[in-house]
Amino acid sequence: MSSLYLLHKPYQMLSQFTDTQGRATLANVIDVPEIYPAGRLDYDSEGLLLLTDDGALAHRISHPRHKQPKTYWVQVEGAPGETTLNALRSGVTLKDGPTRPAQVRRLEAPGIAPRQPPVRYREAIPTAWIEIVLNEGRNRQVRRMTAHVGHPTLRLVRVAIGPWRLDDLAPGAWRKETLHAPRPKARTPDKRQRRRR
Repeated sequence: MSSLYLLHKPYQMLSQFTDTQGRATLANVIDVPEIYPAGRLDYDSEGLLLLTDDGALAHRISHPRHKQPKTYWVQVEGAPGETTLNALRSGVTLKDGPTRPAQVRRLEAPGIAPRQPPVRYREAIPTAWIEIVLNEGRNRQVRRMTAHVGHPTLRLVRVAIGPWRLDDLAPGAWRKETLHAPRPKARTPDKRQRRRR
């Protein structure tokens, strides 16, 4: 059995338990000994962060080889049209190379808790929400992708990692799940072993 903690990381909090510069850390919101994040979420991003005390589980969740899809709700500046969304779906070329194709769709403004502090409102510049599902995890990838197509990210909330979802967790709240390891399959003897019996 392994324990997995699903945490709603607030805006402007580090995905670690200590900081020498006095910034908010995970220690401000979760007090469980000997757990650590399986992956990370940027200081200025919000949403689902998974933590565990099981190193093998952390590896399975965070290693690129296992390709856990990550789902983000993204508030962007402006109103991206279908051509822009198709560019994101097909993959765009960033400084570190082309991104993989992504699932992208428009969203109505989601019913999530307001950010503290709130996104700056500018009457002359509209904003829109989109959902982006990635199967890779480069540094600040979503922000770089939306900036590349001319729609800078204003707010970024990760709502899912693989099968785990943020659901109704409030910022700073967490819940625990117990995962049961699958039983190893019984080995069937090959033909030569059966003949020897």
